[in-house]
Amino acid sequence: MTVRIAPSVLSADFRILGDEIAMCEAGGADWIHVDVMDGRFVPNLSFGVKVIEAVRKCTKKVVDVHLMVQEPEKYFDDYVKAGADVLTIHVEAAPHLDRQLARIKELGVKAGVALNPGTPLAAIEEVVHMLDLVLIMSVNPGYGGQKFIDYSVDKIERMRFLLDQAESNAVLEVDGGISRDTIQRCWSAGADTFVAGNAIFGAADPRAEIAVLRNLCVESA
Repeated sequence: MTVRIAPSVLSADFRILGDEIAMCEAGGADWIHVDVMDGRFVPNLSFGVKVIEAVRKCTKKVVDVHLMVQEPEKYFDDYVKAGADVLTIHVEAAPHLDRQLARIKELGVKAGVALNPGTPLAAIEEVVHMLDLVLIMSVNPGYGGQKFIDYSVDKIERMRFLLDQAESNAVLEVDGGISRDTIQRCWSAGADTFVAGNAIFGAADPRAEIAVLRNLCVESA
């Protein structure tokens, strides 16, 4: 499997966003992860269209947009137009999941589904064949810097089995508490893409930290 490191700009210094993204690219980041929060689905507010446009102007890397919002379908057209390459919606906020995934694909971008820690994998079994990405949340979404939930590792393992059974090429991404202490376990369980915010931007040398995280996966391959 290919290891992908996706720094989350939620933890970046927005006064120098362009520089922060350039630093991530210089460190070998594969994707740039953008968290969109509406203050309703999660208890926090974050970025909108303007930030996605700004990120898009700064990078040719995949812009990986995670919609932690109610009624995500209201945002699809604007966010794709702003430059998203991947739109990931929460199964908990998408009662018409089949329709919403189909719409994302119609817009010409990759379609992903995220699951909160307490949401069973059964919630997405029927649509696995439609997915380009599955995002396992290893913290309860809404804030950066939370502690990794240990039972997420078993969930990643079971999701990898489901994807393999379906002969799916979907990306298996993990978000929440990813650091030197946790990334290796997630990789060994079958994840291939890792969202890291505080672990990268809070490091003494953020650029070098991207390589450290990647190497922890490669060493355990």
